Amino acid sequence: MRITLDTDARTCVIEADGTAATHDIFSREAFAAVADQWVKLGWVQKYSYGFTWLGRPIIQLPDDMIRIQEAIFHIQPDIIIETGVAHGGSLIFYASIMEMIGKGQVIGIDIEIRPHNRTAIEAHPMMKRITLVEGSSTAPETVEAVRAMVGPEAKVMLILDSNHARDHVAAELEAYADLVTPGSCILSQDGVMQLVAGMPRTGDDWTDNNPITAVKAFLARHPEFELRQQKRPFDETLGTPDCSHHPVGWLWRKP
Repeated sequence: MRITLDTDARTCVIEADGTAATHDIFSREAFAAVADQWVKLGWVQKYSYGFTWLGRPIIQLPDDMIRIQEAIFHIQPDIIIETGVAHGGSLIFYASIMEMIGKGQVIGIDIEIRPHNRTAIEAHPMMKRITLVEGSSTAPETVEAVRAMVGPEAKVMLILDSNHARDHVAAELEAYADLVTPGSCILSQDGVMQLVAGMPRTGDDWTDNNPITAVKAFLARHPEFELRQQKRPFDETLGTPDCSHHPVGWLWRKP
């Protein structure tokens, strides 16, 4: 695809599949095309690596953070299970929202929680709402340990943000999906890997080896879940798309 922006003529020409369409530069079509390229170029330039939440690196697009906040407030979960800890920013983000709601715990799982990250997370005021579990997210002993922390009446949300390889995401989905309560959801992060395949800072096999492939296979086996974006609780835009690293990631468990 080729996108040509002419700021003097105020046009956006989009060429794809041998055809070209000219749009006003301020149109929804132009915005969608530019937003798509912005997300892809942002991935290459590590744009999401420039943000913190309450003092900890979070490595998330601000747009995605707001959407996740909306989902947490809508669901009002008792427990959020997150695979992948890294610097702990996401754990603290979710915990701080739960603190404002007035309930809830976040369980963070990682195969290795580096000592300096653990020290910073454990010293943070939001640690009171966080439980750290060190071990492979798909190892039977880890799965059983997490299951033991989830009460029978708990409302559970699941966020997958560890190893994004297709087979690992598929294993995580099978390991934890049944803990997600009806009306709640799974967020499988970084499906954008499929969309940026072939660009700098990507793997040679990302066209197929990515979370989207795992999600689609999971949905084919689990009709109790459906794929749909989090509904915007407020939207006075002109139909603008989400700028997201999780374009095919919201899996809602049917009531």
